[in-house]
Amino acid sequence: MIGSQVRPAGRSHEMAPGRPRLTLEGLDLPAPDPHGTSLRGVTLQVRAGEIVGIAGVAGNGQNELMMAISGERVTRADAVRLDGIACGQEGPTGRRRRGLCCVPEERNGHAAIPDFTLTENGVLTAYRRQNLGWAGMIRFAAAASFARRIVRGYDVRTAGIEARAGSLSGGNLQKFIIGREVLQAPEVLVVSQPTWGVDAGAVAAIHTALIELAANGAAVLVISQDLDELMALSDRLAVIHAGTLSTPQPTSEVTVSQLGLLMGGVQGGAPGAPAPAMAAV
Repeated sequence: MIGSQVRPAGRSHEMAPGRPRLTLEGLDLPAPDPHGTSLRGVTLQVRAGEIVGIAGVAGNGQNELMMAISGERVTRADAVRLDGIACGQEGPTGRRRRGLCCVPEERNGHAAIPDFTLTENGVLTAYRRQNLGWAGMIRFAAAASFARRIVRGYDVRTAGIEARAGSLSGGNLQKFIIGREVLQAPEVLVVSQPTWGVDAGAVAAIHTALIELAANGAAVLVISQDLDELMALSDRLAVIHAGTLSTPQPTSEVTVSQLGLLMGGVQGGAPGAPAPAMAAV
């Protein structure tokens, strides 16, 4: 149907993880509005060379967690650390300088601006990390070259780099966004719902990009409602429920039934059972 053979990506788990690159310590954050979820005591480490997955039913604090990590909402300074440096009071620009790149859940309007061209959307987050500007002006030749690298490297089907982002299919726009962040060679990448609503070919391409990034020493955090995706990609898994995060466990030691119970708010993974290592903190 998609015109090519799809080879599902999976982790080899051959590389031992390195030092912590992203650290959350007792992260508390009030809900931004009456429909949001407050984060309570979120503690997590993501180490160089590993992929950590966060599962959860929609609306349990995933968006708030992404905003707290990306810098869209600030918190206590030492609640967020990048390579050991406290940055909870810094905004997105400061955290990007420290090596953090993020892919939010909403493609149009958050990760990309529909009425901007692909070239312009590349500049949005890569302005500094790819040296796409000088003296406050955009270096359009460099920006166009960067956009072409994304389109070629991630097989983005488009009429050209001057096409509007809103003209792309969901899968192709997602590949462009993932490529834009991965090609910046981040030390830490946080991705929310990386393959929501995309075809099988795009899923395989995105998963491969995340795996290769971790293999090159980055710390990768994947927030997803797709348990199959998390089980295939992650070295360790945690669950977010009502703004709290369970202790991450090696993926090989976690069952889908355990995850399901934790996602439903059953501490310990089974009704009435003593809380094991994955109990909510």
